[in-house]
Amino acid sequence: MRGIIVLLLTAALLIGCTSVGTLGIVTKSTGDPGAMLRNAQPYKELGAVQGGACRFFALGVAPWGNATLSTAVDNALSNVGGDALINVTVSNSLYGFVPIYNIFTYTCTDVNGIAIKFEKN
Repeated sequence: MRGIIVLLLTAALLIGCTSVGTLGIVTKSTGDPGAMLRNAQPYKELGAVQGGACRFFALGVAPWGNATLSTAVDNALSNVGGDALINVTVSNSLYGFVPIYNIFTYTCTDVNGIAIKFEKN
């Protein structure tokens, strides 16, 4: 019985959720996806990459960090010098510690995909 109570208290103190979605193509935040697709630019695959970005909250009022999709994509592409990601999987996660009082929470955006580099025509 004592073990069940400890398990329930632990679960109540550590709560989180995740949502996952897919996208066909995502470009760097500085890219012009319309022009790239309109001109049907050829590209070279650079390989599978992953990146992430997190934002933290202390006491629900002091945020720091950046968990946007564009930051996660830029982080994934920075290591290989790519221009965009194809076949992208995006996951957003939110974790709370002592969620009733909102002591500390954080949210993260993670991306996985194939990095590509557009070639000059």
